[in-house]
Amino acid sequence: MFEDILKNVQEKTPLVHCITNYVTVNDVANILLACGGSPIMADDEKDAVEITAICDALVINIGTLNERTIATMLKTGKRANELSHPAVLDPVGAGASSLRTDTTFKLLQEVQFAVIRGNISEIKTVAKGSGTTKGVDADERDAVTEKNLDEVISFAKELSGKTNSIIVITGAIDIVTDSNKVYLIRNGHEMMSKISGTGCMLTAVIAAYCAANPENHLDAAAAAVCAMGLAGEIAYDKLVKADGGTSSYRTYLIDAMSKLNEKDFEGGAKIEIR
Repeated sequence: MFEDILKNVQEKTPLVHCITNYVTVNDVANILLACGGSPIMADDEKDAVEITAICDALVINIGTLNERTIATMLKTGKRANELSHPAVLDPVGAGASSLRTDTTFKLLQEVQFAVIRGNISEIKTVAKGSGTTKGVDADERDAVTEKNLDEVISFAKELSGKTNSIIVITGAIDIVTDSNKVYLIRNGHEMMSKISGTGCMLTAVIAAYCAANPENHLDAAAAAVCAMGLAGEIAYDKLVKADGGTSSYRTYLIDAMSKLNEKDFEGGAKIEIR
């Protein structure tokens, strides 16, 4: 169902400016190349605003904040808005510290984001103004399950309406929604949580997919989430055959994304629309 969206990414090769954290920056660059996009990283204010202007999308990831990059994030976000480029926010660890939480809300006040992607604890912090996390991971008490799924969908749709952004909540069950339509995606593998950066990588893929499909950001975000989950499943199958470990899995994940095609979507997408 997402074949055209995938095709657009591969044909347009969207250039994505990533202000991301230094823990995962190389993986973010590689997953963008693998999915059909092109990465560029700049976080100095004198460089970054100009770089944003030549790109097709912007990623703002708060995983390793400092005062210098906060100022850059705000200025590049505003520039992306001026140019109608999709900006995607990844509020990594929002709720874990005052700086992360305060920065998240300052960004939301001053920048219009096409998509906000985070784990359930981060998104709850965005929605409620405070929350709890396990470092940069979701608090186990917040886990999305079949039992509380309707409740989480309701609050995600409400948040989408409040922020005018597509909300993406990733976990065992991924939720992609605007204020009306919801995609539930059950692709992926638990091994993805055993390597750093899968969330950061996904945020960049979402930005590339949205840039290549400017008229349909909701479907583009859902397709990106599905693509990442499928890549995770394919990578795990290869890992088992190779008797590999976590480092191998990271490589196989990027490999799988680079080889993803329409048949993978047709045969493997696990999607429910509500």
